[in-house]
Amino acid sequence: MEINDLLKLMVDKGASDLHITVPSPPVLRIEGELITQEGLPSATNEDIESIFEQIVTDDQKLNFNRDLELDFSYSVPGLARFRVNVLKQRGSLSLAFRLVPIRAPSIDELGLPRICKELIVKPRGLILLTGSAGSGKSTTLAAMINYLNETEKRNVITIEDPIEYLFQNKKCVVQQRELGNDTKSFSTALIHSLRHDPDVIVIGEMRDQPTIMTAMTAAETGHLVIGTLHTIDAAQSIDRIIDIFPAAQQQQVRLQLSQVLEAVLSQMLLTRTGGGRIAAFEILLATQGIRQLIREGRVFDIAANLEAGNSEGKQTMYQALAKLVIENMVSREEAIMKSSDPVKLNDVIKELNKALSFSTPINEPVVSYSLR
Repeated sequence: MEINDLLKLMVDKGASDLHITVPSPPVLRIEGELITQEGLPSATNEDIESIFEQIVTDDQKLNFNRDLELDFSYSVPGLARFRVNVLKQRGSLSLAFRLVPIRAPSIDELGLPRICKELIVKPRGLILLTGSAGSGKSTTLAAMINYLNETEKRNVITIEDPIEYLFQNKKCVVQQRELGNDTKSFSTALIHSLRHDPDVIVIGEMRDQPTIMTAMTAAETGHLVIGTLHTIDAAQSIDRIIDIFPAAQQQQVRLQLSQVLEAVLSQMLLTRTGGGRIAAFEILLATQGIRQLIREGRVFDIAANLEAGNSEGKQTMYQALAKLVIENMVSREEAIMKSSDPVKLNDVIKELNKALSFSTPINEPVVSYSLR
């Protein structure tokens, strides 16, 4: 197996991911569906070990032998860049490649909510971009940085694992640090980045207590900090940040978070009617009401606040899904399958249909884009 041939096949077929695992033929994820490439031979241990040797450096090999896990980026000149994950399963190697387009997309190309342009140019505060693995967070984040790079003069430092989209300096100075190659940890990189005169700090993943605490302190001291979390909605994101701290610190963290938080954007990808992928967003904006709920520990009331705040630009994931269904961008079945509460979603669809029948305007346009 020649890995560059397989990666070209992946690009040609419009796949987002390539999986190579013993003893199966290569598998492509196309428009969210895993498709086994039946015309190709099944991978052997020797095949995968040969591919592994072709794509890693000596240092990466040492790291994998130590940790039995490895994340890194791999480029094929003239084709594309890829995020690669290597792990062991049943004693053999397993490889997963995620396509990263060479050019960062724009907010308009992706059809992201208007609020993305307003948030990324804020002078300070904390923005959380959340969603499950593979929900398109990296693409949305890249589009926001791209917009900032074209419109404002800022010093931007990113901390990524691994670096995905590459940025050239336009109006901004963009410095990208990769875990492993450029720094040892998110928390250490974040601390030292604060001494490098940043205006904007992008944290690829807010994984631990030191990183989260330093991120909030950075936002508090006049920096714009953007971080990602693997959480599915705004309330869970706030709970995750607070719960990572000991009980004795949690009230202090609630107060600090209520002061620095600017927004939480929670993203979900769905299958678009007629083919392709489409994104829906829950949008929490840190209004005075939201800040008070966080301070008082009433995270359970955030969903009701979002439902009532559509005129302020806020929306729940149910409202976002309902809009996509009504606009025929996704099927009702697809939205219900992805919803955490199908009964609730059906109720919201009925309410929105009723509102539209009385010519009540929808605050946000439908958010839709194909994600590789």
